[in-house]
Amino acid sequence: MMSPPDSIDPDQIALGVQQPWAELIVRGLKTLEIRRINTLRRERILIYASKKFSKYPAAEEMLKRHQLDREELVYGKLVGSVEIVGSRLSTSEDVAAACVPKELIAGNHAWELAFPEQFQKSLDVRFLPYGVWFYPFKRKQDSRKKRDS
Repeated sequence: MMSPPDSIDPDQIALGVQQPWAELIVRGLKTLEIRRINTLRRERILIYASKKFSKYPAAEEMLKRHQLDREELVYGKLVGSVEIVGSRLSTSEDVAAACVPKELIAGNHAWELAFPEQFQKSLDVRFLPYGVWFYPFKRKQDSRKKRDS
């Protein structure tokens, strides 16, 4: 049974993000995460690079813009962490910080990210994502407890 590395708190929550967005977040290039829902979380979270590459055409554009190789990106592992410092409705001015076109921003929320840390070595998880948030090293929390989106 795999346990988290000593430097990782097993109670720390993770967010699954498709590539190349996960890479851009941990490099500090993407400082806004655009989501349909708001979040009240203000804490450091782990970034899990999903097993699939983003289907949006903007993903290919980001590879070119930031000179990333799709095949060299990490998939299906924890790649770093970032702090969520705020959340608000997104605006058309968020395009650059979100690394997505304005069509993907309209009507959504912008989660403000700061203090990214990219892991020197990506980490395997014990449990795979099962929603927006997940705990990579322990079972899903009791669903009767109040959860935040």
